Amino acid sequence: MGPVEVRGIQPTTGWMVIHMYFAGIDIAKKQHEACIIDDQGTTVLTMPVPNTQPGAARFLAAVRKRIGDDPHAVAFCLEATGHYWLSLYCFLTQQGYPVHVINPIQSDAIRNLYIRKSKTDRKDAFILADLLRMNQTEETCMASEVVLKLQTLSRTRFAFVNQVSALKQRAIGVLDRIFPEYASCFSDVFIKTSRELLKNHSTPDEIAALDLHELTRFLESHSRGRLGQGRAERIQELARGTFGIGLAVDAFALELRLILSQIEFIEAQISDLESAIKLAMEELQSQHAPGSLEGEQHHVIETIPGIGTILAAAIIGEIGDIHRFSDARKLVAYAGIDATVRQSGEFTGSRNRMSKRGSPELRRAIWLAAVSARRFNAELSAFYEAKKQQGKHPMVATGAVARRLVHLIHSVWSREQPFDPDYRWSPSGSAD
Repeated sequence: MGPVEVRGIQPTTGWMVIHMYFAGIDIAKKQHEACIIDDQGTTVLTMPVPNTQPGAARFLAAVRKRIGDDPHAVAFCLEATGHYWLSLYCFLTQQGYPVHVINPIQSDAIRNLYIRKSKTDRKDAFILADLLRMNQTEETCMASEVVLKLQTLSRTRFAFVNQVSALKQRAIGVLDRIFPEYASCFSDVFIKTSRELLKNHSTPDEIAALDLHELTRFLESHSRGRLGQGRAERIQELARGTFGIGLAVDAFALELRLILSQIEFIEAQISDLESAIKLAMEELQSQHAPGSLEGEQHHVIETIPGIGTILAAAIIGEIGDIHRFSDARKLVAYAGIDATVRQSGEFTGSRNRMSKRGSPELRRAIWLAAVSARRFNAELSAFYEAKKQQGKHPMVATGAVARRLVHLIHSVWSREQPFDPDYRWSPSGSAD
């Protein structure tokens, strides 16, 4: 295969430019490895690049000494390894260099094409440069500041929600030891009334020893009158006859109180994050970003039943610009909710699974939106029930709803048209 020229439009002049050199940088936490090749694939420069301002400056000086000052003479290719590529990406783009960022899955696939299976940082850097030389990448544009805010805040919120879920499971584990019957006392162990009771009286013996009238007043006060003496009598009866262990109860009780305090603390932080997310969404709308509705305070995808402000923020933060995806199928693949296909000769697999090879954060947001949409969106609700009647497992049916929802998101966002409740899916647009 002959040399391939990578062409692009220089933003300031509009002239066609030709990159004669291609740089691959293997990203690491403390020190990157750079390799620059020419259009024949010959290595012209290799060097380590410390992940510091002086290290990046020395690398850039070496590039300019070897290649020249024209930033369009060389293009860079980086792997999106964690968050470690961001600083170098910003540094190079600020200097005017075109930068391409690829998914590590893509470079892994290319690596397997080479005969020698060695893997070193220098070899990986060469592969990235060669991938760019063969014109197998697209130039990457960093998300706008407000979109980056939405992505950061939404990811942090998801992380905190995960922490709360883990703490709740741990609290239930403690209760299963010392008071296994407690879960039947309330519709949810973690409603306010239940939490306050456990924070003040953490063991079955403490609850059993309370004066019935005092416990009744406690329940009435924290439940706003919804719970009274009947519930108090039931709780005390279960506490007196509990099958829980009687060993180290004071230690378990302390653990339970501390876990409940952590849950409340993190939930307060989640509330702060949600307030910040709503402010960022307002900022996005004030900038009349693509997808905004003139005169409206909500993004266009919020008109889709099942997608509220918080989930919309997560989806926008992960997608950025909907026009990156020419059709909905590409967005489905990016979210990793496309079905895998197993086929060999005359065999075609019938039990295909979700690929889960895209953005996990986007996939989670879409999945949560699908769970909500199957309740509040009439068409998607009917679609979900139809899938179940076909014998599909509820999770499989929800996955089908998620794929159809992505098609809907792509349609309303790319056309900047609000959701039409009278719209009916056409067979040609099936997202099954």
